[in-house]
This record gives sequence, structure tokens and C-alpha cells, in this order.
Amino acid sequence: QVQLVESGGGLVQAGGSLRVSCAASGRAFSSYAMGWFRQAPGKEREFVAAISWTGRSTNYQDSVKGRFTISRDNAKNTMYLQMNSLKPEDTAVYYCAAGNGWPARWDYWGQGTQVTVSS
Repeated sequence: QVQLVESGGGLVQAGGSLRVSCAASGRAFSSYAMGWFRQAPGKEREFVAAISWTGRSTNYQDSVKGRFTISRDNAKNTMYLQMNSLKPEDTAVYYCAAGNGWPARWDYWGQGTQVTVSS
């Protein structure tokens, strides 16, 4: 069992940067693949980025490639999403997830953190 808590969301102007974090508690954080998803109002939840349990492999949605960077610190049981050059269309609730395998099957979810990008 893994419990996930996101933090770091907020309001930022277009073109700005923000870093969201996902703190994990429970067993064997370092053995899980981790991912970020987001859900905008009136839209389905969508994949943003994922990172393997070692951190050696990453995957991104095309719209965030070159702007967002996913990383993890297994010693701190924490995952990060650095978001640069933010756009209004990045506005959403951002969720972190943990899962097994690669590509991962997502088994655990956080409650989400709101990111709002103003134009």
C-alpha cells in the first residue's frame, strides 16, 4: 500500500514556472513507477509524464515535451514535476500515481493539486 500526497500547486502567469511534488508513504516507494496525470474542467483525466522506478526511463505527453521534467528522489520518497513555459491550457488538477511495471499499471492515486495558469 502506498499513500500519495501532492503539493506545490498554485496560480502562475503564462510563461512562468511551477514545481509540484508528490510525497509517498508506505512500503517500497523505490520499487514503483510513478506518474503525473491531470484533469481540466469538463475533460477526461489525461497522462502527463511517467518515470520508472530507477528513474532511468521517462515518458511524456507530446504537449509537455521540452517544457515539463519529471524526476524522483527515492531517498526522500518524493517525485517532482518541474513545469516551465506554462500555458493557460496547462490549467488542471494534477494527480500523482504509483504503479507496477513499465509501462505502468497505475494502482495508487493522490488527491490532486490545482495548477492554474493565467493568460
